[in-house]
Amino acid sequence: MIDLHLHTTASDGRCAPEELVALARAAALTVIAVTDHDTTAATAEVSRLASSAGMRAISGIEVTAVEAGRDVHVLGYFVEWQRPALQKFLAVQRTHRVERVGEIAARLASLGMPLSIEPILAEAARDSSRSIGRPQVARAMIAAGYVTTVDEAFARWLGRDAPAFVPRTGASPEAVIATIHDAAGIASLAHPGRTGIDERIPALHAAGLDALEAFHSDHDEAARQRYVRLAEALDLHVTGGSDFHGDPARPVRPGSTTLPERYWHALCEPRTDV
Repeated sequence: MIDLHLHTTASDGRCAPEELVALARAAALTVIAVTDHDTTAATAEVSRLASSAGMRAISGIEVTAVEAGRDVHVLGYFVEWQRPALQKFLAVQRTHRVERVGEIAARLASLGMPLSIEPILAEAARDSSRSIGRPQVARAMIAAGYVTTVDEAFARWLGRDAPAFVPRTGASPEAVIATIHDAAGIASLAHPGRTGIDERIPALHAAGLDALEAFHSDHDEAARQRYVRLAEALDLHVTGGSDFHGDPARPVRPGSTTLPERYWHALCEPRTDV
């Protein structure tokens, strides 16, 4: 079984690489990809641990692009993650993330919800490869007693059009696709059913988008089939995975959504390194 969308504590996941690989093994996964947000800090360790556990781990990442003030997540697979140009680009992305967390905290304080975000910022300062963002703010809100779940924090305060929302600064989807290609990777639009930019997909394909993530924990069967058909119509690959973060409030586990093998083989077909 194949799960190409997993997160670790290198970004906003709750599981360290060792725990994530153990969960993946327990779920009988054979191929995994850790796709942390704007960082590849866990890539080498996950690859080593997966190999020891008898699994294959391919390099992956989830890069946050920005279009019209909203996030557009682009997954990269088979990226040559050690390339200096990619790491320089990701460092800028993470700097924007730190700045945004500070702005969100200031906005929450103005709304009567002061937070102690120093531990979050200190962690980012201590390890510049670590990626922080709104999920960590949401967890701080839970700890402070302002909300009870991450989903509530986003719905009431942190999500788009919510009172504490701060638009992200970052590269366009086209620039992110180009960056992934420059690192020899394959670019896939993450959870298109959640992102809601179907009208832009043909243009992104023209800009080099390689795949759509049709199989995702937030997609029901109708959405999966819609994006599979759209991928076929545009001659795009299909990717998929659970998008596991380890959030106890969400019933998502490694392998709860997987990519059918035929799409995995098609994804690998043009490559000589697999």
